[in-house]
Amino acid sequence: MSDDVVLPIPNLSLAQNLFTISQSSLSRLHDDARKALLEGIKENEMGPWYRSLTGQVASDTVSSPSSSSPPAVLPLDAALLADLEKKNKEALEKLDERLKHAQETEGESEISDALRGRANYLTKIGDKVRCVCAFLGVLGKTPGLGSRIDIALTLVRIAFFWGNTEDITKYLSKAETLIEEGGDWDRRNRLKVYRGLYLLSIRQFKTGGDLFIDALSTFTATELISYNDFVGMTVIAGVLGLSRVDLKKKIISASEVNQVLPEIPLLGELMNNLYACHYDKFFRALAELEQTHLLPSRILAPHTRYYVREMRILAYTQLLESYRSLTLESLGGAFGVSVEFIDNEISRFIAAGRLHCTIDKVHGTVDTTRPLKKAAQYETVIKHGDVLLNEVQRLAKVLY
Repeated sequence: MSDDVVLPIPNLSLAQNLFTISQSSLSRLHDDARKALLEGIKENEMGPWYRSLTGQVASDTVSSPSSSSPPAVLPLDAALLADLEKKNKEALEKLDERLKHAQETEGESEISDALRGRANYLTKIGDKVRCVCAFLGVLGKTPGLGSRIDIALTLVRIAFFWGNTEDITKYLSKAETLIEEGGDWDRRNRLKVYRGLYLLSIRQFKTGGDLFIDALSTFTATELISYNDFVGMTVIAGVLGLSRVDLKKKIISASEVNQVLPEIPLLGELMNNLYACHYDKFFRALAELEQTHLLPSRILAPHTRYYVREMRILAYTQLLESYRSLTLESLGGAFGVSVEFIDNEISRFIAAGRLHCTIDKVHGTVDTTRPLKKAAQYETVIKHGDVLLNEVQRLAKVLY
């Protein structure tokens, strides 16, 4: 197998389909997702994974009398399960024979290839425990640095498939260490996408978005995420994390983004209306984005409320920075919402310290209160100084 070939295993689109059918709020998408999930299971011969999704305990698993079966996500088709497990058994027997032959008659390179082939198949069929153990064994017996990097990235994808954040961070660190030893240009760029996706999954939109933007023109990590989804997440993260000037320069004017936007026009409406200060259209696009891109996404769904809130604050801040005072009526009109809605929302954000303005209920106005930069820097120094003094005092008590 060529070191340059990156197999799209495990199939992460199947994990997305599983997420979709597990969310009652996405019932409109359940039929298509369930169909795609079953087709993927059959195509990839995923006997172990199908068994777990139907709530069946593997026949070779020792369980205590008090243990319960995992919850069923799919109805059990006994004939399908038997067929998949038969194919798995036959394929693994052939792979074991190949490995045995390599160990008896061939060299280390052929043995490594045989081990990797077996690990790839275990990953493809969704055998969670055995595929990780197999790849860890291959990692120690693979001589090429490029191949070891690919194995580390495969372990990251396996962790993404199973939603194991601890393993994602562990194997990302392993991949970074290997790449620092001499990874090539392509693998360095693929690592940016892997790390960026992980950062988005833990709500680090600014840092993750910057990595995605860096990889826009060099994207090759289709084994992790499709190009359209990659561009979509780049736009979603960039709109929130970039300044208005950088948004125009790095996203709106990017040819890679503009090539994909006709297929995902909602994202174009979101960023262009925010940039052009068409806030009523921006609010409508944001509400639609929540339902069509955020909540259905396995990566972004946990951060939907945070993202929508931060985008609203961003739009309010952008508008208020241009005026010293606005009436509540004009502010509500600009965003296409009622005066009551804008009054309640602005009040919450002011109380939380997220917006620098005050509401004059007598005159029905919102007055901006721009904090002085020097004053903000002074407050930061005082705050950090207090923390430092407290730490010094605690240290003194310990020492003396």
